[in-house]
Amino acid sequence: MVIYDFLERNARLYGSDIALVELNPSVERDQASTWREAQLIESANPGAPYRREISWSDFDRSANRFANLLLSRGLKRGTKVAILMMNCLEWLPIYFGILKAGCIAVPMNFRYSSDEIKYCLELADVEVLVFGPEFVERMNAIQEDLHQLRMMFFVGQDGPHYTENCMRLMTFCSTDAPPVALSEEDHAAIYFSSGTTGFPKAILHNHRALLSSCMTEQNHHSQQRDDVFLCIPPLYHTGAKMHWFGSLMSGSKAVLLRGVKPEWICRAITEEKCTIVWLLVPWAQEMLDAIESGALSLDSYYLDQWRLMHIGAQPVPPSLIRRWMKVFPHHQYDTNYGLSESIGPGCVHLGVENPHKVGAIGKPGYLWEAKIVDDHGIEVADGEVGELIVRGPGVMLCYYKNPDATAESIKNGWLYTGDMGRKDEEGFIYLVDRKKDVIISGGENLYPVQIEDFLRRCDKIKDVAVIGLPDARLGEIAGAIIELKEGCTATVEEINEFCQDLPRYKRPKKVIFDKVPRNPTGKIEKPVLRKRYCGSRLVESQTTN
Repeated sequence: MVIYDFLERNARLYGSDIALVELNPSVERDQASTWREAQLIESANPGAPYRREISWSDFDRSANRFANLLLSRGLKRGTKVAILMMNCLEWLPIYFGILKAGCIAVPMNFRYSSDEIKYCLELADVEVLVFGPEFVERMNAIQEDLHQLRMMFFVGQDGPHYTENCMRLMTFCSTDAPPVALSEEDHAAIYFSSGTTGFPKAILHNHRALLSSCMTEQNHHSQQRDDVFLCIPPLYHTGAKMHWFGSLMSGSKAVLLRGVKPEWICRAITEEKCTIVWLLVPWAQEMLDAIESGALSLDSYYLDQWRLMHIGAQPVPPSLIRRWMKVFPHHQYDTNYGLSESIGPGCVHLGVENPHKVGAIGKPGYLWEAKIVDDHGIEVADGEVGELIVRGPGVMLCYYKNPDATAESIKNGWLYTGDMGRKDEEGFIYLVDRKKDVIISGGENLYPVQIEDFLRRCDKIKDVAVIGLPDARLGEIAGAIIELKEGCTATVEEINEFCQDLPRYKRPKKVIFDKVPRNPTGKIEKPVLRKRYCGSRLVESQTTN
């Protein structure tokens, strides 16, 4: 069995039911489109109407058309086909079409610059690129240098001269499933690491990994046919797509929301009767801030059917979840931990039955094992800090074309995550910090996440990042980059006073008021901050004692 078997089953059993809805809240609400396949193929213009939808049967037929288009061009099993598109109804049918053709799907980060696009296409040996109208300018800058590409397909109207109109070509292709037999061991997809530690690495997964992520997600969150999943994060990332896999397995509707404003999220939940929402930390924070300030009134929305909010992709401040549970006391809540190297979320998860353990990332997920080990790979005692390692069917095959990095990360079948954690006496795992982010100050190990969690308790602080700054005497000191809530002001002295409850050695030695940069999956971009502040003169900061 492979992942698209679920799609074909849904098309047989629930063909006329809605599979996906795309919402574009930035346009007028009276612009709507019931998206039939023929309409899409003839005049695709992703993002134009307020609402579009696609049935399970149209989803499957469109995937078959794209697979047959690829095969008609002579593509073979294992050919890499990249997707560079914003979230839209076309995204998933194209992804599944690539898989059905026996090719390898290569989702691309929509925030990549032209140079990063070129780098990743070359790194993954991509031969075919599918891209949307938002990327024309970036592609124009590099298209003459992409010598390894055999063809480029454009999803939209009036594409550049060097592209072919993908959706129009699909009208000439069969809607029958292509005669390509695949097994769980066949290569399926290449995902890119988030790049928070430098240039992205290409992560190769097989069909078994995709299938296992589907089973893990459905086991954790018990999606049923009448559930509706609100998907906000970018589909190129394993987190969004693998959470959606639970909807795929249950044959239930999902909503792709193109926007993250709190009122847009609440409106989508109300209009589409969403029951499950996966949020990133910044979005949950902004929703709570809007509700608590009175800018967002929950009385204006119907949210009674919303049963589960889960969160992940980066360390989740316990204070944030306590605030959430106070505002939404009837919600189930779950924390999901994962990496692209472990096919997304779920290798460790809290579980909806464990709200009393907020702060932990949880226990090994369905089909997974996890341990906390020392530098020699030996499991440490409960309560001691070590590196989190995981093992399961979703561990990557390798970093593509990077055997040295693969050997560093996979040892005896265990994936070394680079995250430092500890396990309590009940077996719950708590993240301490990224191994590379640990600050060694005067011989003491400082874990930035612990300091960040403390600072987030301050009512004036919207976001915070703690990094190591060079110091002649101590080697490194903790520097706190603090983003204040809108309308709030604070001084360094106020922050220092707030930190008096921290042990002296953990208190930030420098306070900097600035915006905290995060990538599309919500992770703090600490390399950006290190480049900005390490070794440079700190203008808006003050040394503290």
